[in-house]
Amino acid sequence: MIVADPHNPKAKGVAEALEARLAGRALPEPLTVVVGGDGFMLRTVETHGLDRTYFGLNAGHLGFLLNDAAVDESLVDQLLEGRWRVHRFPIVEARVELANGDKRVLRAINDVYLERSSGQAARLNLSINGQHVVEGLVSDGLIFATALGSTAYAYSAGGNPIHPALELLQITPICPHRPRLTPFVLPPTAVATVEVMHHAWRPVRAVADGRACPDVVRVEVGLAPGVGVRLAYLEHHDFTQEMLSKIVRPPG
Repeated sequence: MIVADPHNPKAKGVAEALEARLAGRALPEPLTVVVGGDGFMLRTVETHGLDRTYFGLNAGHLGFLLNDAAVDESLVDQLLEGRWRVHRFPIVEARVELANGDKRVLRAINDVYLERSSGQAARLNLSINGQHVVEGLVSDGLIFATALGSTAYAYSAGGNPIHPALELLQITPICPHRPRLTPFVLPPTAVATVEVMHHAWRPVRAVADGRACPDVVRVEVGLAPGVGVRLAYLEHHDFTQEMLSKIVRPPG
């Protein structure tokens, strides 16, 4: 199956070129080729679930989750012959309690973040494994990211880019005012708990890979045990080189 971003003309052209070169030959199951950008890859996995393996073709900008490859016979041969490697990446999971008492479970490949949803700064209490970390953090929010997601919003907010092969939970404050709180990293078994103070006039929402959940009062966040997303990359793909060239020292 080939899925292309319908709002991206370049993605549509790449998908059509790939279909033409495949000439009716079926891709190995359960491989899904995703053509677009990183955001479209996240939306595609949300739509189709974690039971498939996803091979991304970059037709966007950064494309850190995707393969940079031209659509030619070499690519077609590699896809049909299974000359790609599958990497399993952890999922961040947030158990969210809303102001009306409802409870939800949010999952994300990149990150779950809490952010203020009004003109008022958020005030947050943060604990790790039941141990108090900070009370009344005045900020725009907190980002909880996997290593794979550390190069996205967390990096823009001042967090360090982390090699995607590492299994961990990165916490990055968004514009912390007081007290000052630096980004930090936790082991995969850690559970962070956030309580929203004065939520009636300082409302906060949770966002999981772009999907928003408003009026949050409490969240427990950690890596989902035994759950992951399978992303496929061509055999020559090098995550270290990709991180260095696209994130650490991008071309000017």
